Amino acid sequence: MARKKPIQFVHNGSDKAVFVDEGENLLDVLRRGVGDLTPKYGCGQGTCGACTVIIDGAPRLACLTLAETIEGQSVETVAGLAGGQLSPVQEAFMAHFAAQCGYCTSGMLMSATALLRDNPRPTRDEVVEAISGNLCRCTGYEAIIAAVMTASGQQAA
Repeated sequence: MARKKPIQFVHNGSDKAVFVDEGENLLDVLRRGVGDLTPKYGCGQGTCGACTVIIDGAPRLACLTLAETIEGQSVETVAGLAGGQLSPVQEAFMAHFAAQCGYCTSGMLMSATALLRDNPRPTRDEVVEAISGNLCRCTGYEAIIAAVMTASGQQAA
């Protein structure tokens, strides 16, 4: 029988304490244990990026992150981006119609947010690199790249 392990972490600015199964991934803990459905389950293998969250400032795949490894860390999801109003990245995604089916959107938003926090004025190539771990089957990426460039205060190419 698997043992439960208590962990504490900060989720979108709020302290959380949960019990996790040994080997349980962060995506399951966020969705089932915390009730945050914004990180999406895509492939479950770290290929699609739909589950991207920001852990202590860095984008990470929640499906590949063992929940027990986030003890004491800060986890941010799309649910935490908007503090009563949409973030600049979310606004830019809307303005550029950068979401079609929407499945990749939460992961794209988190990757873009992490990039812009580290590099407020990225080049187009840096945006492409930052979202390269996020697959989108609908937009063709150009609208997403344009949205991130706009969110950075630069003209979309």
